[in-house]
Amino acid sequence: MLVTLFGASGLLGHDIVRQFTIGDRPAADQSNDNLTAPSSKDADLRDRQRIRDVIRASRPDWIILSAAYTDVDGCESNRDLAFAVNCDGAVNVAEAARDAGSRLLFVSTDYVFDGSKRSPYETTDARNPASVYGESKARAEERLLTILPEVCIARTSWLFGHGGKCFPATILKLASTRPELSVVNDQRGSPTFTPDLASALLQLCRASAHGIVHVTNSGNCTWYDFAKEIIRESGLATVVKPVTTAEFPRPARRPAYSVLSP
Repeated sequence: MLVTLFGASGLLGHDIVRQFTIGDRPAADQSNDNLTAPSSKDADLRDRQRIRDVIRASRPDWIILSAAYTDVDGCESNRDLAFAVNCDGAVNVAEAARDAGSRLLFVSTDYVFDGSKRSPYETTDARNPASVYGESKARAEERLLTILPEVCIARTSWLFGHGGKCFPATILKLASTRPELSVVNDQRGSPTFTPDLASALLQLCRASAHGIVHVTNSGNCTWYDFAKEIIRESGLATVVKPVTTAEFPRPARRPAYSVLSP
């Protein structure tokens, strides 16, 4: 399977690259695998012609698009950039994939929903984003389904992993210097470990998946629950205090409930 990955430098991208190098997959899978992973400097999603050149040169069976502008609060004050990367950039990739005869797997987000439900979101539920970031990804989903009806859109949530910026790393850094942390206890979702997600995405490619799928680790919790478990596992003595979203305002509205159905 020939794969071109956009987003190799991100937390998830690192683990997708690792899936091609760790050597724990069946030999039959490895022998026919090849990964092209241009950097964001080499293939800016906003550069339509460059994206077309990269895909034309690599001629992949599958393109995995995990690159995105993911600063949720930053998107609120940089709407044009958010849409240029997350929506228009995704369109550039989809059009190039269509012309090259390649399949596309687009990594999307639970933020395409507003969080007003109290039961897991189904793949068929209407998009209703509450933030610029969520809106840019929701509009991208809609446009990709028009350009490439066989696209696979993999929604996921609350990513964490090794060696990059993520919630556990932030909590541990803060806990090392503070006796107490305040963490919101009224936002609920499913933390998803990026090595698990990377493996699942490659399985979707191998299965020729299409349509919208939800891909998260099982279970759900609040950010407060997650932080408490991180501190417990670390052995630190930092106290974790639950607070409400109203007590911890941010520029972008987060979904209060964004658990995704299997």
